[in-house]
Amino acid sequence: MRKPEWIRVKAPASQAYGEVRALMRERGLHTVCEEAACPNIGECWERRHATFMILGDTCTRACAFCNVRTGLPGAVDSGEPERVADGVVRLGLRHVVVTSVDRDDLPDGGASHFAATIRAIRGVAPDVSIEVLTPDFRGKGDALRAVVDAGPDVFNHNLETVPRLYPEVRPGARYFLSLRLLQQAKEASLSLFTKSGLMVGLGESREEVLQVMDDMRCAGVDFLTIGQYLQPTLKHRAVDRFVSPDEFAEYAALARGKGFPMVASSPLTRSSHHADRDFAELRAARAHLTGKR
Repeated sequence: MRKPEWIRVKAPASQAYGEVRALMRERGLHTVCEEAACPNIGECWERRHATFMILGDTCTRACAFCNVRTGLPGAVDSGEPERVADGVVRLGLRHVVVTSVDRDDLPDGGASHFAATIRAIRGVAPDVSIEVLTPDFRGKGDALRAVVDAGPDVFNHNLETVPRLYPEVRPGARYFLSLRLLQQAKEASLSLFTKSGLMVGLGESREEVLQVMDDMRCAGVDFLTIGQYLQPTLKHRAVDRFVSPDEFAEYAALARGKGFPMVASSPLTRSSHHADRDFAELRAARAHLTGKR
């Protein structure tokens, strides 16, 4: 399906893009920007913003939408947290997003490695806000607790799509398990911002999207992102349709009406796109409401 004009982006070519790429190679780091073929990589890396992907570049699951390699991952790199922290400092980040592949081969799903990475960043950049975008950890409560206790500012776990499409789009995941993870994160720390995202254009209906919004609000999710699904390769699930910018604007308005304090909804919205700016707005909004009380 031919992409409409509103979904097209320029090929990355800036000097800053080359510098970020060189840094990642030099430090042996992975980014979801590259591994997932994010369309915003040129824009973000020009601003020297990169989303670190820990626990290797090979995922134990095979989601129909995702470009990240699937297979048997290697051993956990114990030196990775310190290298990520060094990358944060060298990029001059004020807000960092850390995500990972699924590691169902590990007893805790990689939660302790997330915690170690958070602590490593805090050790060298205490003023940097930290956002984690985690797997579901197979619902292990102790794994979630390890991440939350390390003190991230934002806990993100993407629902990705509507429940009806999970068997086709996220065959290794369960909708209500992911929803419960978000609820447990909020219950574990009321001061923690929680965040989740949806892709549209996979075959979902408008009513199903609105129901997912309601489910997220019931789970206490603060920040919703909605973006257009783009087929990474011919092996992946085909795009059902391209959602218009007006429809994205309508979804944003409806989500705000349902009580989400922060919403990002556009064709090119991704979980970590403008995450620094959005977090600043979300934190300011909470401070304003707290002050009124």
